[in-house]
Amino acid sequence: MSTLEMSKSQIVDRSIERMNANLESTALPLRDAVAETCRILFAFGHDSGLAGQISARAEKEGAFWTQRLGLGFDEIRADNLLLVDEDLEVIEGDGMPNPANRFHAWLYRARPDVQCIVHTHAPHAAALSMLEVPLEIAHMDTCVLYGQCAFLGKWPGIPVGNEEGEIIANAIGDKKAILLAHHGLLVAGSSVEEACVLGVMFERAARLQLLAMAAGTLQPIAPELGTEAQQWIMTPRRTQATFAYYARRVQRDAAQGAR
Repeated sequence: MSTLEMSKSQIVDRSIERMNANLESTALPLRDAVAETCRILFAFGHDSGLAGQISARAEKEGAFWTQRLGLGFDEIRADNLLLVDEDLEVIEGDGMPNPANRFHAWLYRARPDVQCIVHTHAPHAAALSMLEVPLEIAHMDTCVLYGQCAFLGKWPGIPVGNEEGEIIANAIGDKKAILLAHHGLLVAGSSVEEACVLGVMFERAARLQLLAMAAGTLQPIAPELGTEAQQWIMTPRRTQATFAYYARRVQRDAAQGAR
């Protein structure tokens, strides 16, 4: 059958099958993927000094990999990551983790499906959080987060206590992302690659929302179309391909800067 005779749903299904067959799987070892995510987020403007954490669930029960306090996202490499337990005691590596990593343990406990957490104070997401306005997904590109972003409207203070962990874990529910009022963004991904891509797109969505709000009133996307777009964009193979592109872009920019 010619594609010109197919329905939209048939073309979508066929295209997803072809993407799964033709897009190369480029999954990195876990620690390399975490380190690459740190550098990608830095390149996309998520830097906020020593604030923010990226972590990934380890094979050891109750343990996760995260960056060392004192290093910026751009300085993270696989060999300087820390393996920590739920008490933030270092199992492997040198140095100490960010004490704010405590809430990661609560989220990993509550969500067995979560393999990676990205939390940053990216400027546009942080600006939106200062307005106490939820993230609204109203553009096709950002539909990766359609129906997937919760909102915590009351700031519980610095996230170093157990209370903050329980609050954040409850507030995100079963969604993949949350905007934390007066704080920043958080993404809970089913893989490191997914968390990285969602982190990049969260900040882009916040920037677009602020631009649109400055010009007028946001108009919502029809729910069925938003859901359709979310499912179309967020296939695992496409996510891996996007992550690989981000990594190449960062590596290319670094090489050009070193000349």
